[in-house]
Amino acid sequence: MTMNLNERALTAAAALVLLVWPVFASARTIGVNPPAQSLTRQRIDELPVAQRKIWLAYLDRSQRKRQADKDAFAAELKREGIKTPTYAPHGFGARSMPLDHEASWYASDEARQIADAIVSFQTPTGGWGKNLDMRQGIRKPGERYVPDNLSHYLAPGDFDTPREPEWNYVGTIDNDATTTELRFLAKVISVASNSEQAERWRTAFIRGVHYLLAAQYPNGGWPQVWPLEGGYHDAITYNDDAMTEVLEVLHSVAEGTGDYSFIPRVLRRQATASFARGVRCILDTQIVAGDKRTAWPQQDDALTLKPTSGRDYEIPALSSGESAMILQFLMNDLPHPTAMEQQAIRAAAAWFSATEIHGEVYERTVHGRDLVTASDAAPLWARYYQIGTNHPIFGDRDKTIHDRLDDLSLERRNGYSWFDAQPMRALDQYVQWAQAHPESK
Repeated sequence: MTMNLNERALTAAAALVLLVWPVFASARTIGVNPPAQSLTRQRIDELPVAQRKIWLAYLDRSQRKRQADKDAFAAELKREGIKTPTYAPHGFGARSMPLDHEASWYASDEARQIADAIVSFQTPTGGWGKNLDMRQGIRKPGERYVPDNLSHYLAPGDFDTPREPEWNYVGTIDNDATTTELRFLAKVISVASNSEQAERWRTAFIRGVHYLLAAQYPNGGWPQVWPLEGGYHDAITYNDDAMTEVLEVLHSVAEGTGDYSFIPRVLRRQATASFARGVRCILDTQIVAGDKRTAWPQQDDALTLKPTSGRDYEIPALSSGESAMILQFLMNDLPHPTAMEQQAIRAAAAWFSATEIHGEVYERTVHGRDLVTASDAAPLWARYYQIGTNHPIFGDRDKTIHDRLDDLSLERRNGYSWFDAQPMRALDQYVQWAQAHPESK
């Protein structure tokens, strides 16, 4: 098989991971999670000359936007005479913006009030923070754009320690943020009777789409946080389906039908081009081990496209949950897949079939969550698989990597979903997809 540059880079990445994490059957610790690298001018200067200009322009734009957001907030505090800002109301953001109600509900007073709150919490750059409870009303003067999203487990040196704790996740696609706000606004716009309100919502929606377009990396991926925050937030992020959620929104914008029929033609064209670049990034980041395409990690380095770490316990590895959602996205949102896209889909489905775990269920025991023998159990998949061996691996808060679940601290053992049956839905769907797209001989 002839591999392109990205495939060769990913094969090299797999080899590196194997060197860092050798497999020892009885080992308690098989490695240490390396930190993700920020996107920096120094790293960009190491790129081939032809690539530097577009990446430097991206980084400069991000830095300007971050400063502009901070300046706008500082000006508000000064204008209002507020010395101590407050945090926005914390909650499960997506649940405060329901997307599954009847169309008539989005014309209700409740839906309009939520839409107004969404507009009020939009950052000057055009995105939204995560974990915002939009049912609590519009943003008040001096209220931050985001709630307090700091982890309760922070310790010196943790990957999750923000560079600026008071300016954290200000504009993100994590936890369904920004994409849910856009979907909700589209629904209220489509049934709006008040033209003044509808115009305000449309303006916010279009700004939000431009935010997504501006946040996209030159190689087609999206960082978790934009303007860039540094650390693993700068990585191309599939974790929690962040990038596929963005692409689904852009697909709807590009089609411009139904709730999205108000989209200007020029923005539809921009969304179409952005969507195509994003799909190409997905293909370029599919991990190649040996000479086989497999699945995807939770996140990739923005410049090298190699798997990288997230939080202390989120390791550069094949990630079954995110890969299942990527596989479903490729099958659902590409009605006429190219030969390369079909190859990626078939390879991912084959990888899932090869990594099924049979005869065990994942449940709580007296020693913590674990796999328990059950002859009638449905197939399971580990959260993480080591690249190149497909052995399940696990990460802990102290950044150690293990090949046995029961070697983890009890907090991480019970506080993270290390096995899941979710990929079965993707494989079930693949059966139908394969029938509709027979492989040419």
